Amino acid sequence: MPRSLLRRLSPLALLLSAATVALPAHAEGVVARAARTGELVMGATVGLPPLVFQDASGEWAGYGVDVGRVIAAEISGAVGRPVKVRVVPTNDPRGLVEGVANGSLSLVCGVPFTWAADGVVDFSLPIAVSGLRVLAPAGRIDGSPASLRGRRIAVVADSLADTELAGIQPQARAVDVPDLGAALDALQAGRVDGVIADSTLLAGLVKARGLSGMALTPEEPFETYAVSCMVPENDSQFRNLVNLAIARWMQAYLDGDPRAVATVHRWVGPGGMRELPADQIREVFQMVLTTVEALRPLPPKPAR
Repeated sequence: MPRSLLRRLSPLALLLSAATVALPAHAEGVVARAARTGELVMGATVGLPPLVFQDASGEWAGYGVDVGRVIAAEISGAVGRPVKVRVVPTNDPRGLVEGVANGSLSLVCGVPFTWAADGVVDFSLPIAVSGLRVLAPAGRIDGSPASLRGRRIAVVADSLADTELAGIQPQARAVDVPDLGAALDALQAGRVDGVIADSTLLAGLVKARGLSGMALTPEEPFETYAVSCMVPENDSQFRNLVNLAIARWMQAYLDGDPRAVATVHRWVGPGGMRELPADQIREVFQMVLTTVEALRPLPPKPAR
């Protein structure tokens, strides 16, 4: 996932922007709104498998969407009524930060932490780990900085790749594109030699398009980062429930719960769109859970 949705805006600019749209101190919190409306409004950048996309039937699907549904179920239990996720799509990633900051969006899942965004929103526990790699026809680029010299490399504007490519290889020829879909179009048409971006999203798009003969390099990403959910700033009641939902879900996966395992593997595990080894997923989940209290299923209390 892109490391910074607003990487080119300074923290001060973000804070000033948020100040013009911030909700009043007495505004309704997300949990109270969910209890009243039965909805959890989730923002998403469109067309990014395995994170968030519309399937053949037009339904919203993906790893981020399923995490949102886990969170909605936790809130449902807390408020005592069904709560469903309503996805609000956008083609402008900057609108996601702005939407969470001004309260029009309650949740965005699948974004890396950045200090700039943290000035106007809060972040949950990590839900995954990803990294920055290059996608190209196998054998063309070996992933070393030297192999990028003189190459035309597609980069999405305002993404991590947009600012990192020059540092990795100053002599690479960056080709700006509006989104990853356009980047893969350019690669397939031969207008660029490769695409540098989030490796999870690149792998998902390759599989969704049925492309063959492509390779992601290097084996160890140029940069590795945790991926989380954005929530409104200073809404601790909601953030607590979000973190509790994520922790329960990760613990269920580690305990071998069939539903949790199937949900994760469908998108990023063995047989899924990303096909990460189960051991690697377990390692990440265990690492996250070391930062919080352990959650273990308890036997029912005996009747009095």
